Amino acid sequence: MESDVILGVDMGGTTISAGLVTLTGEIVAQVEAPTREAGPGSAPATLLHLIARLLTQARADGRRVLGIGAGVPGAVDAARGVVGTDVPNIPELAGRSLATELRSAAALPAFIDNDVNVLALAEWRFGASRGANSLVMLAVGTGVGGGIILNGRLVRGVSGYGGELGHVPINFDGRPCFCGGRGCLKTYVSGPDIAAEARQRVKGQKDSLLLTLAGGDPEGITAVLVFRAAAEGDQLAAALVHEVCQALGAGIAVAVNGLNPEVVVISGGVAQSLKPLEAAILRWAGRYAFAKALAGTRITIMPLDKRASVLGGAALFLYETERG
Repeated sequence: MESDVILGVDMGGTTISAGLVTLTGEIVAQVEAPTREAGPGSAPATLLHLIARLLTQARADGRRVLGIGAGVPGAVDAARGVVGTDVPNIPELAGRSLATELRSAAALPAFIDNDVNVLALAEWRFGASRGANSLVMLAVGTGVGGGIILNGRLVRGVSGYGGELGHVPINFDGRPCFCGGRGCLKTYVSGPDIAAEARQRVKGQKDSLLLTLAGGDPEGITAVLVFRAAAEGDQLAAALVHEVCQALGAGIAVAVNGLNPEVVVISGGVAQSLKPLEAAILRWAGRYAFAKALAGTRITIMPLDKRASVLGGAALFLYETERG
């Protein structure tokens, strides 16, 4: 029915966003709030409050809510609707049977999954990649998440870690990663890692444009400033951005060689800075990927916002209900 909607949710470490989404992917209402609006540990309460607001809105608009889909950080046991134990951005979610809680609170069917998995579903269901048989989503932001769809099926893995391409090692003796490994893709391309590496390199470089842009304080350096300084000719920043492009090209090659997808989408908070460097990134991908596999893959760098994440929740609900 035209009045039917799905309640889609994106749970971020800073903001929780939720919306009412039609079956064709139109967001007809959206609300958001700071994740811990009521103080430390209050993310679940914030989530339930936003859901209650949207259910009230739906009733007022004469719309029927079919169910809830939510994207959350970290590994998720989607079959049981349980959040994993390692959720550094929202630790109060760790181990919670969140899908059951949502079903009880809203008296509706509810599903949860990793936030990048649902972002991949959104692009596959509603985005420019609609109808693709296979798709890989790399979300490059605070970390590097991945979502994989093969033959029309979301790849979750036996423990919910399917798609963790940010922790593919691209340098065996490289930078240490919080996961315990070294040289992970994430340590070369995520926003915080780019900024941290730049702060180390700028020490003793008083004439660096990058340091000037940061107001003379290395702690003021961000990934955005690194890309800006590189574009303005700063050699230190340019060398670092060169490494970012090479590392991301290698990461794309892992996806292309290992999965041979129709589409690879690069999104996330760093994507806006990466977009002007797309040609360089693709040249590096060509250095590492099988030429024929790469030629058959459409690669797009696509900055996405909270609307895409809300759509992902709706796409997750449709994916789960349509496959029975």
